[in-house]
Amino acid sequence: MRHRVLVLGSTGRMGREVVQAVSEAPDMDLVGGFRRGDDLDATIARTQPTVLVDFTSPQAVLDHIYTGIRHGVPMVVGTTGLSRSDLDDIDRAARERGIGILVAPNFSLGAIVMMKCAELAARHFPHVEIIELHHDGKKDAPSGTAIRTAELIAKARGQAPAPTEELELINGARGGAHEGIRIHSVRLPGLVAHQEVIMGLPGQTLRIRHDSMDRRSFMPGVLLGIRQVHTWQGLVYGLERLLFPES
Repeated sequence: MRHRVLVLGSTGRMGREVVQAVSEAPDMDLVGGFRRGDDLDATIARTQPTVLVDFTSPQAVLDHIYTGIRHGVPMVVGTTGLSRSDLDDIDRAARERGIGILVAPNFSLGAIVMMKCAELAARHFPHVEIIELHHDGKKDAPSGTAIRTAELIAKARGQAPAPTEELELINGARGGAHEGIRIHSVRLPGLVAHQEVIMGLPGQTLRIRHDSMDRRSFMPGVLLGIRQVHTWQGLVYGLERLLFPES
């Protein structure tokens, strides 16, 4: 099967990498790139894509998704910032239209394995904190990867440890909490995408870390999503559903 791919956000950091990866894939045709200010309805009508790939912004992604659903075009979405309510609504709309949508906070295969390892370890190490580090151009915090990791850990560990009394001398010094798990966000030039999960028990710690030094690390996951998004209806959230379908 040949995939006709339209890349939304084609001039951005990730978009440029997707354009190159799709152009080099033997089973894909790059039919166009979409930039802010373009008319997406007109672009879809002109290029006739079979898959949309979105790496744009949290402010624009919902409109793009519903435009894609309206046209009946499956989508691979790497833009973060969607709420649980957004995801539920997208799932219903995609099922009604009979198309598949993949929303993944992270497309690095190594990052997905890191998250899976953290999920497995959480059964035995319930005390967990997450440090995520990204380039200074990333607008949202914490990262979608950190949020998804916290959700997987919380589900796997069951009962969370009882909270301890704390005194923050500077507001936010202990980071934010999601699903009872502390998340600390770092934004600095020179970084790309990095995450460390730190788990502790009396007398020992376990650190699980993944580093993406180049955005090319995300491309095998993006191409995997493009190739498989036609095989289901509704929303699949997280690339782990493709790598570990038994879980």
